[in-house]
Amino acid sequence: MPDVPPAAVPAADRSRRRDLAVAAAVAHDLLDDEHPLIGLLDLQDLRERASALHAAFDEVTAPGQHVLHTFAVKAAALPAVLRRLAALGIGAEVASPGELALAHAAGLDPARIVLDSPAKTRTELRTALRQGIALNADNPQELDRLTELLATGTEAGPGGAHGPIGIRVNPQLGGGSIDAMSTATATSKFGVPLRDEGGRAWVLRAFAERPWLTRLHCHTGSQGIPLERMTAGVRATYELAEEINTAAGRRQIDTLDIGGGLPVHFGGDDTTPTFADYARLLRREVPGLFDGRYALVTEFGRSLLAKSGMILTRVEYTKTAGGRPIAVTHAGAQVATRTVFAPDAWPIRVAAYDAKGRPKTGTPVRQDVAGPCCFAGDLVARDRALPPLAPGDLAALLDTGAYYFSTPFGYNSLPRPAVHGYEPGPDGRLGFTVLRRAQTLAEVVAEAGGDL
Repeated sequence: MPDVPPAAVPAADRSRRRDLAVAAAVAHDLLDDEHPLIGLLDLQDLRERASALHAAFDEVTAPGQHVLHTFAVKAAALPAVLRRLAALGIGAEVASPGELALAHAAGLDPARIVLDSPAKTRTELRTALRQGIALNADNPQELDRLTELLATGTEAGPGGAHGPIGIRVNPQLGGGSIDAMSTATATSKFGVPLRDEGGRAWVLRAFAERPWLTRLHCHTGSQGIPLERMTAGVRATYELAEEINTAAGRRQIDTLDIGGGLPVHFGGDDTTPTFADYARLLRREVPGLFDGRYALVTEFGRSLLAKSGMILTRVEYTKTAGGRPIAVTHAGAQVATRTVFAPDAWPIRVAAYDAKGRPKTGTPVRQDVAGPCCFAGDLVARDRALPPLAPGDLAALLDTGAYYFSTPFGYNSLPRPAVHGYEPGPDGRLGFTVLRRAQTLAEVVAEAGGDL
C-alpha cells in the first residue's frame, strides 16, 4: 500500500475546509455568467477516505493476504480522479467500454481493473481477455460466450494468457430502503440467482467444467442496504466458494470479489457507517474470509467520494409563488438527477453562502431551491428551512462528490460544469486544480450532431 495520511480527520475539519473552499472559489472568480455552476472536490478528504479504506481491511486481514480495492468508476468518471485514486492504491471497477477507456486514460494497470456489466458484448469480452483484465460473467449465456471465445485459442493475450474470470452470483437476500438500488432481490437483473430452482447447481457445475474459473463475485450492498444484509451476502458467497473448492478437491476459487455498496449518511457531516465498521462486522460474521486463503477485491464508489464533494451554484433570481419563496439556481436535474426525480430516496443537504462565499446567517425561511431545467419538478430542495437566499448568493449541494459530477442528464442541452479539486498548499492557503474543464457550447453542439 502506498503512503497515505493516517486516520480520517473529524467531520468539523471537512466542514471548515468546505467553507474555505467556497470563499476561495469566489476569490478566484471560478463562478461567473459563463460558469454559474461548478463542482468542488476536497482532495485532502479523498486521500483520507482512501487511507481509511486501506486501514480498515489491513486491521482484519491475515498477514500477506492480498486485497485489491477498486473504485466504481461510474461514481466519478473523471480520469483525473481515477489517477489520484490509483496513486493511493485504488484500482478501477468498470462497467462499460467508456469506463474502461477512462481507466486507460488515467493510466491504470490492467491488472488493477475489474470489468462488471450485465450486458457485455463479444468485443468487450475479447478486449478484457486480451488485455488481462479481470472480469465477472453475469449469467449462463455470457459464460457460454466466454467458453467459446477461449476455445478458439486466439482471443486471449500473448501465450494464451488472460485475466482472472469469475461468476457473479445473487444470493437473493432481499432489498433495502431504495428499490432501484437493491441488487440482491429475488428478481434482480444482476448475477446468477442462487435460490432459483437449479441456480446453485448450475454454478457448481460451471466451475467443475471450467478449471479456468477462479473467482466468485457478489455485490449485495448499495445505498439503503444495511450492513447486516451486505455481510450476509458476503457470507453466502464465501460458503459457496468453500463448497466449490471442496468439490474440486483444490483451491479452484482463489479470489472473492465482495463488491462495494457501503451506504453513505447524507443527513450530516459525520461519516457513518465507516469502512472499519463494515470490515469488523465481516470479520465477526465471516471469519474464514480473512484467514489468508482467499485474495479479496472490493468495489466501493459512493462511500469513497460522496462526502468529499459539492456542487456550488449561483442564485440567479428569487421569487415567491403561493406564499413560498423560491431560489432559482443553475443546479438542477442536469447534475442532481436522482435527487430531483426521487427526492425521498436521495435528499441532499443545501448550504447557503453570501455573494462573497461566507456562510449565510439569519432566521431560516422555508423555501424551495430550484434548478434551471424547464419542468416544474426541477427542485433540489423542497420547502427547506434555509437562511433567506437572494440573487447573487450561493447554494452548495453537499455530499455530491459521487455520481453528481459524472451522471449528467442532457435536458435543455445544459453544458456540464467544470470540476475543481481543492487542498491546502504549503502556505496553508487552499489552491485549486482543474479535474474537468467546463463543457463549451461548441462541444454541446458537436455532441448533438451539429458538426455533421
